[in-house]
Amino acid sequence: MDALRLEQVSHAFGEVVAVDDLTLSIAHGELVCLLGPSGCGKTTVLRIAAGLEALQQGRVLMDDKPVADDKVAVPPEQRAVGLVFQDYALFPHLSVADNVAFGLRGLSAQDRRSRSLEVLRQVGMAGSAEVFPHTLSGGQQQRVALARALAPAPRVMLLDEPFSGLDSRLRNMIRDETLHLLKESGAATLMVTHDPEEAMFMADRVALMCEGRIAQKGRPTDLYFAPESAFVASFFGEINHLEGIVQGGRVPTPFGEVAAPEHAEGTAVEILIRPEALRLQPLGAQGAAEVGTARVMASRMLGRSSLVHLSVNGSEGHDLHLHARIPGRFLPAEDELLAVHLDRSQAFVFPRGDAT
Repeated sequence: MDALRLEQVSHAFGEVVAVDDLTLSIAHGELVCLLGPSGCGKTTVLRIAAGLEALQQGRVLMDDKPVADDKVAVPPEQRAVGLVFQDYALFPHLSVADNVAFGLRGLSAQDRRSRSLEVLRQVGMAGSAEVFPHTLSGGQQQRVALARALAPAPRVMLLDEPFSGLDSRLRNMIRDETLHLLKESGAATLMVTHDPEEAMFMADRVALMCEGRIAQKGRPTDLYFAPESAFVASFFGEINHLEGIVQGGRVPTPFGEVAAPEHAEGTAVEILIRPEALRLQPLGAQGAAEVGTARVMASRMLGRSSLVHLSVNGSEGHDLHLHARIPGRFLPAEDELLAVHLDRSQAFVFPRGDAT
């Protein structure tokens, strides 16, 4: 039984189709990230699941019971969902404790207070129970918003870009804390984000959207290592683009041939290669797999890895500008020639011009 399921949901704003025949399910205790660029429809999906946007077509079910279809429209407050918005939406005239207690119904004042303090302790904010939201930092406000959403013990949590307003260091810390709190709560979670790294960090499964439809869904490793389209492959970070023609089920590249058995002979294709798939060694080094050579244009240390800009002779005599990402410190000199080995597990072949 799924905690939340959207079936064949479509939604339009005038002539603009925001969501197009989308089906998605979230199991109890599972965290699913709805990922995609701005305007792809992911927030509209979240609002439909919450009941904040009236359903136009399809069905929304919770524990296999319809909460929205052509006959039923259960209001948001009766759907047992917790909501965390991008701007946190805390009430400025209420204390932190009263903000958290706001959605607790059917309890005595003492029990509401007790539950409020309990979840504030879980998020590390019990010491700020009596202060007002405007005195808190962005990270503290995010914790309070999460506590308020968790306080009623909802079956489903819905989060809309909850970390986007935080600086990078604080964002990393807060999302780590949030992940563990959500898992401990046992709630099914649907989280909207435009950040692929964040989705891979948070999610059990990712659903990547493009123009209102799900381009691919699965485990983060599935989307990263087995993308089903050029759009999916390109969305998860920087990528090198090469072009070629299928010959005998393979495509020639400056680093050797890449298998393309699913493409017909003579098909014009693009080969997408992740920067970490280009492994570099000095020419003539012992064990160097000199499948191809490249000239160093520049090299930069990026902290945990080094980025090397490469110039490579292309198939038609044109120089290609490619990037290689190497773990740790690897800073070859400008104009140095290097041996290049291609990890073919991170090279993906698609028909040329395949956008989705």
